[in-house]
Amino acid sequence: MTEPPRLLDQVRGKIRLKHYSIRTEQAYVDWIKRFVLHFGKRHPTEMGGREVEAFLTHLAVHGKVAAATQNQAKSALLFLYREVLNQDLPWLENVEKAKAPKRLPVVLTQAEVQSVLARLTGTHWLVSGLLYGAGLRIMEALRLRVKDVEFSRGEILVREGKGFKDRVTMLPAAVAEPLKAHLIQVRDLHEQDVAEGFGEVYLPYALDRKYPNAGREWGWQYVFPSKNRSVDPRSGEVRRHHVQDQAIQRAIRQAVRDAGIAKPATPHTLRHSFATHLLEAGYDIRTVQELLGHSDVSTTMIYTHVLNKGGRGVTSPLDR
Repeated sequence: MTEPPRLLDQVRGKIRLKHYSIRTEQAYVDWIKRFVLHFGKRHPTEMGGREVEAFLTHLAVHGKVAAATQNQAKSALLFLYREVLNQDLPWLENVEKAKAPKRLPVVLTQAEVQSVLARLTGTHWLVSGLLYGAGLRIMEALRLRVKDVEFSRGEILVREGKGFKDRVTMLPAAVAEPLKAHLIQVRDLHEQDVAEGFGEVYLPYALDRKYPNAGREWGWQYVFPSKNRSVDPRSGEVRRHHVQDQAIQRAIRQAVRDAGIAKPATPHTLRHSFATHLLEAGYDIRTVQELLGHSDVSTTMIYTHVLNKGGRGVTSPLDR
């Protein structure tokens, strides 16, 4: 008689069944571990709403974590009880959600963006060019597949962005030719991998079983592959993953410092700047909303607060 799977293995299995990313899996498993250890390794079935509330309060009061961090911990525990333990208890709806402070996004001027991009080269420049020129999130850029870049139409198809939504955005003309040259090198690398018995890329949602040869096809390869092959932590297969986001983050932070910009700019700042500069140029907010992939236009409206004309586009009476 086989033993039932351990709790964390059950969590991993449910997460993979729902096609959550490996980052979500790692984060949820880590929070559930911390929750169990916090209460002396008691099994979650022996605990409930009181312990969850106490743990979340401990994170806020003693751990001094940010609201987003506390909410991630809450999401992990709600997933545990609802999806794994099948306990849809009343207290799940009563756990108060931490409120994140409403801060305006950091936005660079067009001159500042150009100054930062001028200090980047190669893959770092290409990725950053897509963050600013197409409004991509960093992981959307890094997870791009060759088949989703349409040079003839000047479009990029973003697959499964935030909220598992697809969308179409522009391919900046300034990036197109350098990207074509980059893909020639990527194809050479892929053909070398195939010749050495590798060349298979990760496919989502068990597509590798449905289309056994698709993983080696050129169209499915990452636009920005890693320099080295690595072992897939889920399947154990040796594959070439995409470039890690930490490398892009470090490169952009260094470029911001080298440019002498005092703003706390990150890769996501380039996306914020994309939206703000489009609105400055007079584009309709609904168009910008679609390009960004926002579900609600109110999310896009925040960029109207950081336009060069001041709050809500109002001119100060002192300047009249």
